[in-house]
Amino acid sequence: MLTAEGCRTRRGRLLDRLLPKEPLLLGDPLMLRYFAGLTIDPFSLGADYGALLKIEPTGETHLHYDARVPKSVEASHVDRRTPIVWYDGKSPGLGARRESLRSVVETNGGRVHDHWCNPLSARLWAMTDELRRAKDADEIETLKTCMRITEAGQAWARANVRAGMTELDVYNGIASVCNSAAGQAVIVYGDFSVSPGSTKRGGGPTSHVLKTGETLILDFSVVFAGYRSDFTNTLVVGGKPTAGQQELFDLSSAAMHAGERLLKPGTPCLEVYHSIHETFASAGKADAFPHHAGHGLGIAHPEAPFFVAKATETLVVGDVVTLEPGLYIDGIGGVRIEHNYLITPTGHETLSRHALSLS
Repeated sequence: MLTAEGCRTRRGRLLDRLLPKEPLLLGDPLMLRYFAGLTIDPFSLGADYGALLKIEPTGETHLHYDARVPKSVEASHVDRRTPIVWYDGKSPGLGARRESLRSVVETNGGRVHDHWCNPLSARLWAMTDELRRAKDADEIETLKTCMRITEAGQAWARANVRAGMTELDVYNGIASVCNSAAGQAVIVYGDFSVSPGSTKRGGGPTSHVLKTGETLILDFSVVFAGYRSDFTNTLVVGGKPTAGQQELFDLSSAAMHAGERLLKPGTPCLEVYHSIHETFASAGKADAFPHHAGHGLGIAHPEAPFFVAKATETLVVGDVVTLEPGLYIDGIGGVRIEHNYLITPTGHETLSRHALSLS
């Protein structure tokens, strides 16, 4: 979970760069998460509602929030909190719930600075996105917790996937074990899909019944305290890959290792992309690799930096990134793998520990 010190440090960096002459009023959930550690429980009646964070030029903070959002709001790291009562359970709600925080805006200059209609918004978002690249210690610990949960889901799949199950059965099993590992309900989303090759490289779980020999791509994320993992493994249903399927897996593994060798501060992201692309190109399979080679990860998915064919960014200390090479060939199947990494001063640390194996 994010800490008071971490949130205070992040707000300080923002103020040092922005040098505002008036208080900032922020309302976007990502801003509130990053600068105040506020995450509204998505499994609640307050999930679609939120709060406004006021940051004074001095650094003092005041959180105004819908009084019926979950009690997790009390764990946010701010100096003051003021609930806004829209509905007390005794009288009808006071107008539209979406309007409950309007008075806060009106008494603070009529502006929400991270809203796209505000002149400061573009600069504020660009600055925040840049700050988010270098993860702080509390963010890294939150991400590691998220990844331990995700590993439980991948392990369940390797132990339990079999012919006759549906993709939905697989999803439900993974989601259940992730909830148990987290000790609470968490969001589990991503690809839980058989890939026959180029025609389908992923997708949400369906009622499709798994057949022996199919390649099942499990590329999923867990959201914990607002932060996200992103792990991929591919399983051959029945556990006996063909020679063609094994070749795709081995090439993907070689491409991942080529990318890993470049994961260090100062490496252009384009070089990382090319190292993976060229591994496939040297085997005559570049056309079977149609997507990015990886991306940044944190409170959004994906986020900067991006390992793509037109990459312009450079790796920095504190980046948390993925590598996800994959190949999709009709008549053989689709295979994709993925690990998550922290860029350190001397290289990188592999954050994900799930096994990469077709069986």
